[in-house]
Amino acid sequence: MKAAEIRDKWLKFFASKGHHVEPSASLVPHNDPSLLWINAGMAPLKAYFDGRVKPENPRIANSQKCIRTNDIENVGKTRRHHTFFEMLGNFSIGDYFKEEAIAWAWEFLTGPEWIGFAPERLSVTIHPEDEEAFRYWNEKIGIPAERIVKLEDNFWDIGEGPCGPCTEIFYDRGDKYGDLSDPECYPGGENERFLEVWNLVFSQFNHNKDGSYTPLPNKNIDTGAGLERFASIVQDVDSNFDTDLFQPIIGHASRISGVAYRAGAETDVALKVIADHIRTVAFAVGDGVLPSNEGRGYIIRRLLRRAVRYGKVLGVDRPFLWELTPTVGDVMGSYYPEVVEKCEFIEKVIRTEEERFHETLSDGLAILADICGKAKSEGVSVISGSDAFKLYDTYGFPFDLTEDYAAEQGMTVDRGGFDAAMEEQRERARSARQETESMKVQGGPLSDFTEKSEFVGYDQLTEQARVIAIVADDRLVDSVRAGEQAVVLLDRTPFYAESGGQVSDKGTLVGEGGVVANVTGLYKAPHGQHAHLVTVASGTLKAGDAVTANVDAKDRGDIVRNHTATHLLHKALKEVLGVHVNQAGSLVEPDRLRFDFSHFGAVTPEELADVERRVNEQIWLGTELDIGYKPIAEAKAMGAMALFGEKYGDIVRVVRVGDYSLELCGGCHVRNTAQIGLFKLVSESGIGSGVRRIEALTGRHAYQYMDEQLGLLRGAATLLKTGVADVPKRIETLQGEIRQLQRDYESLQGKLGRLAAADLAAQAVDVGGAKLVAAQVNAEGGMDAIRGIADELKAKLGSAVVVLGAADGDKVQLVVAATADLTAKGVHAGKLIKELAAICGGGGGGKPELAQAGGKDPSKLGEALAAAERLLQAQVAGK
Repeated sequence: MKAAEIRDKWLKFFASKGHHVEPSASLVPHNDPSLLWINAGMAPLKAYFDGRVKPENPRIANSQKCIRTNDIENVGKTRRHHTFFEMLGNFSIGDYFKEEAIAWAWEFLTGPEWIGFAPERLSVTIHPEDEEAFRYWNEKIGIPAERIVKLEDNFWDIGEGPCGPCTEIFYDRGDKYGDLSDPECYPGGENERFLEVWNLVFSQFNHNKDGSYTPLPNKNIDTGAGLERFASIVQDVDSNFDTDLFQPIIGHASRISGVAYRAGAETDVALKVIADHIRTVAFAVGDGVLPSNEGRGYIIRRLLRRAVRYGKVLGVDRPFLWELTPTVGDVMGSYYPEVVEKCEFIEKVIRTEEERFHETLSDGLAILADICGKAKSEGVSVISGSDAFKLYDTYGFPFDLTEDYAAEQGMTVDRGGFDAAMEEQRERARSARQETESMKVQGGPLSDFTEKSEFVGYDQLTEQARVIAIVADDRLVDSVRAGEQAVVLLDRTPFYAESGGQVSDKGTLVGEGGVVANVTGLYKAPHGQHAHLVTVASGTLKAGDAVTANVDAKDRGDIVRNHTATHLLHKALKEVLGVHVNQAGSLVEPDRLRFDFSHFGAVTPEELADVERRVNEQIWLGTELDIGYKPIAEAKAMGAMALFGEKYGDIVRVVRVGDYSLELCGGCHVRNTAQIGLFKLVSESGIGSGVRRIEALTGRHAYQYMDEQLGLLRGAATLLKTGVADVPKRIETLQGEIRQLQRDYESLQGKLGRLAAADLAAQAVDVGGAKLVAAQVNAEGGMDAIRGIADELKAKLGSAVVVLGAADGDKVQLVVAATADLTAKGVHAGKLIKELAAICGGGGGGKPELAQAGGKDPSKLGEALAAAERLLQAQVAGK
């Protein structure tokens, strides 16, 4: 049975049990700063588990692509460690619980039309205190007590939020994989015979902030079965890498390298690492993550470079990983079409990064040579662990290459120090995950509030409504008075709740008897109602009151202009920069729009001008927007773009702007592009490797911005005493005049320097056979002028030491210069100036022939110059 068939059977089985099949989310978490990657099947569903959002169907199943890199060094060396993997899951949000979860797991695993495992091959582990799970497995399913193992570790808990005991299902692969006489050969032990197939988590407690545990208001089921491991059991192969998920990729890498799989332990590890890492990199790049020196991009860069290094083990010394991308698509594309659709872009990114890394390896060798040279000069024969780790971590330089190079130089590397630095990094990562991975505590006053609230704000900005709930001090209340803040739910509302980058509306709720409440923002309650954040300005607002809900029309008008312009901008960027451009976040406010997008290079001024022109051309066409609802499959077939991170149901809202833009969007828009009026880009910048940000204005804000810019131009024209149209020409003329004045000034400074040098040369004194000029000069020309005088004196005297100082306000500038014949006799300008500068309360240094320094006490300059003769005498005498 192929892995794709296992995945298909999983989803069909749980669909038959009433589950909604959730498509795999992006590897990049959406609105979840606690996670670097989606690292488990339930990670995209966290808001369901802690009650922030109530799903339409409480039964969910998925096959979720995941990334985990905490055990990266084990990849390729063990049978089952991966950085990219698929997690099959079935979930219940307050619906079924242990009995159904256990019964369905057994049915799926043993049913002949599903997986068809022999029942006697299956064992389970449970938490010692979970007697309920024991009874279900033993009495309902019929597993003998001796095949039900109680383990303390069977409790899923990541900190604050839902948690609970779990049960793991193991498959016995038989005697050839382990002897039962081995004390570790049991379900849950360290062995290869009993492999975990599936973990069922019974989420039944809240882990509270104070560390206590209380029963959840709604119990949940969270399960996970790794597809790679599942496939290795079903296909009866030695490791996950021997399944049909990896073998085509390994085979392709073998053909490129000419090294056969199973030819040797070292080359097998290399082939496995390459196969694992190219899957991770291809999927991550497909989800918009580009290699960089920070965050997710750093992980991808590290994995890619690690795979390149293992390519060298196979004898491949050229970029080759990019060639494996189509094979990843062949294996995974039936369920993850994005890897196929974006294949060309993924190849380009990977190839570019590979080429850079080959250059980096050359740079790393140069850095390593410097490290070895410095160590040798200090009489040290060991490269420190910290230096080796820096080469590895910062430059991607392999530790084994560091060891090889050191051996060639007759040196060794502190492996213990390297390992310690690596462990410190891992500990920092673990600590960060521990602090951020927990969820919210389940519950709250709106958790079980199910009364409907209808959004009518697409078509109207004022609506007669009824107050259906008021929340204050984290509880439902009957009323709130003037000066108090609360959360208010209405049966009907024109107010948009922040979503998809569009900010919430603002406005008022006006009731009878002078009741006025200002709406300052909104969010969506667990059951999808629009929750209004209000401050009561006057009167008393009561549950059940009739109110007039008024959206601030001016703000909404600005918002819709910016939102529709964002869609036009997205399309224009794809046209100008390439189809690889994808939204990576957006913000639509009344006074501006912000759009983040994936792109692997800076955007030129010409490209930005082209983007701006294209957007404005669509505005000037005055195109009517066509907004309607369609089945998601039909919308995608039409070519509709989905916005970053958004979840979509079976029926989606499609926003079409003529034949130009087509996107899935739940936000508010203009009726006709002419309503946008004007679109103006105001900034473009990089906010991370591979991610750019554009900020822009529309309508009146764009007009005000351009009017202000024109005002600045008029002001400049007045100062330049010319017309606005002639400002560039006038500036060009002035720049030419400035350049000529600079040349004249430098020429004059040179003449003054030669004159000063001629006067100062006569003041030279003999110090132990060396001529010395120590004098105060004018500071007007700065340090460059002082160095120029020193050079003139050296040339004039032929053999001399020159010490010059200048007082510039409350600062001192010092220059010491020595001719080559004197530096050969032990004169050192850098050492000399260090002592002179100290007298003036400063510091500095330099080379034997030239040094400069600064000081903070001009009153000591004379003393410092007077000390020059004594200090030089000591140097000449070799003291």
